[in-house]
Amino acid sequence: MPKSRVILTAHQPVYLPWLGLFHKIALADAFVYFDDVQYQNKDWNNRNKVKTASGPVWLTVPVLNKDHYSLKLKDVLIRNDMPWKRKHLKTIKLAYSKAPYASRYLPFFEDLFVRDWEKLSDLNEYILKFLLSEIGLRVAFSKLSEMDLRDKKSDLVLEMCQRMKADLYLFGTQGKNYADVAAFRDAGISVEFQDYNHPTYTQLQSPFVSHLSVIDLLFNFGPASLDIVMSGNLSRQQLMEKHFGCARE
Repeated sequence: MPKSRVILTAHQPVYLPWLGLFHKIALADAFVYFDDVQYQNKDWNNRNKVKTASGPVWLTVPVLNKDHYSLKLKDVLIRNDMPWKRKHLKTIKLAYSKAPYASRYLPFFEDLFVRDWEKLSDLNEYILKFLLSEIGLRVAFSKLSEMDLRDKKSDLVLEMCQRMKADLYLFGTQGKNYADVAAFRDAGISVEFQDYNHPTYTQLQSPFVSHLSVIDLLFNFGPASLDIVMSGNLSRQQLMEKHFGCARE
């Protein structure tokens, strides 16, 4: 019987993630929630965009400023002295109350924004797990903060792959800027860099706007969202054939 191949990927905690993250996870057997790395200012850790009648709008979760540039993502605290939850819920309702799947998803957000959230990473994890379930992705979910790994950057990813016995690691596009591909090859681990082609789909208003939160797609297409996420992009079968010469594990 041929060896079962393990494809691993990871990503930092991000708020209301975009479509590309779900394509990356759809290709993998296991996903690591990269919560034990440094918070990045003006990144996607605490913000994303949704589409309203007047165009795309940023939704930003305010975080405590003191020392947050030196904090790990798992330790970043939310500023709950600001009315961010009320603003985010109001914006989402205004944007999507007339969407085809509003009745399916608005209750989740109504509940989400009455809950108490202290840490940004906990909020993002809760949202991500809901979105994965709704999109129909079942993947082994682990957290970097629970692995006790010691290395940094590319070496950290390699150490993680070895710990999880991965045969292939799927980097995001930016991985090309820091990945030590030779080290992975020497360790017997294949590497793939995601090159995501953003699909177009019918939105409530024209013209089409890309690179929004995946919730825009969900509100408009519900259970059909995964097919749209994957359309025009590398499939699991193609990835297996490219690296292992087979379409199945």
